[in-house]
Amino acid sequence: MKALKIPEATIIRLSVYSRYLAQIKRKGIVTISSGEIARGVGVSSAQVRKDLAYFGEFGTRGVGYNVGELYGYLMKILGLTTQWPVVIVGAGKLGSALAMYAGFLERGFKVAGIFDNDPRKIGQKLDNLEIMDVHKLPEVVETSKASIGIVAVPAEVAQEVSDMMIRSGLKAILNFSPRMLVIPDEVVMRNVDLSVNLEILSFYLGAQKS
Repeated sequence: MKALKIPEATIIRLSVYSRYLAQIKRKGIVTISSGEIARGVGVSSAQVRKDLAYFGEFGTRGVGYNVGELYGYLMKILGLTTQWPVVIVGAGKLGSALAMYAGFLERGFKVAGIFDNDPRKIGQKLDNLEIMDVHKLPEVVETSKASIGIVAVPAEVAQEVSDMMIRSGLKAILNFSPRMLVIPDEVVMRNVDLSVNLEILSFYLGAQKS
């Protein structure tokens, strides 16, 4: 299997399926059908089967899927059977909220450090995390073996921060800044622009009124 041949939309849905299966698993449900998964997450049963078919054959015809086994397969496919250290640059409101988000650890992402260049923030505590000087980023990346960095800084310094992350050895970047970053081909990046997503919602709401 080569990841580049799998549609990104499928990967997104696999994440949704795995979260739903985790809920079902906690309820003690042992087996589930593609139709039940579909109804639980809001897609068609054919879509569920198609997404899973990229990775092999799962379940038994007429019986369905073993919830625990399918959940385990999906977590392995998503790379979540091992813990991923993550570093965050930007200790403003967004970066601080991300650093304290318990959902990261539940899904296998441990915040190894949060960094800023503001002397007033450096040394402050966010739960059990101490905000560090951004110049310590390379050291923490090396010691924690982090591969993922989160950019939570203003647009005007986002490129500089991403360049520092890449020089430090990070291989994947989640960019929350409202700026398109220039990165090498070997680095994976996802952009999360909250304003753009709100504007998409407002576009559709406006279209409904016209």
